[in-house]
Amino acid sequence: MSDKERGVTLSAYKETLVGPLRQATLCYLVKGDQVWLGCKKEGFGRSQWNGAGGKPEPGETLEQACVREVQEEFGVTPKSLTRIATLDFFFPYAPPEANWNQQVCVFIVTDWDTPTPTESEEMFPEKFLIDQLPFDHMWPDDKYWLHLALSGQPFKAEFMFDQQNQIIGQSIQIGKY
Repeated sequence: MSDKERGVTLSAYKETLVGPLRQATLCYLVKGDQVWLGCKKEGFGRSQWNGAGGKPEPGETLEQACVREVQEEFGVTPKSLTRIATLDFFFPYAPPEANWNQQVCVFIVTDWDTPTPTESEEMFPEKFLIDQLPFDHMWPDDKYWLHLALSGQPFKAEFMFDQQNQIIGQSIQIGKY
């Protein structure tokens, strides 16, 4: 029996949630037709390529958290941020204490203080051509939305994952985040 047949749909799951989603940031450093990604060394998303990001600390705005995370993970300081998208991620099969459900605000940075990001304890950065991204080693949702963000198209998206972190529900609304 499929998840849909058992009633585990994106809209049904969202109705079971209490309170707002945990907030997080995700930032992509873009120069022309290239983007810097970091390979996560450990923890949630280990061995996956992604942008820099994470949760705001108490009292931090999303923008401040984004700048701090880029500094910590890539060793560079963004000169400006452009918010491009909002992503809502739902993990109905994760243990409740894992608190994986989250709303991620996506930012694009085209100007930063030093030319080359550097390796950190958390991430190993590498530059990729935008038309040659390593989707086989990224979160499965990235192939549905990352091209929109990197092209400057604002959007809002929702993704729901099964026990193996495969997408079982999704929606994308183009136009505003």
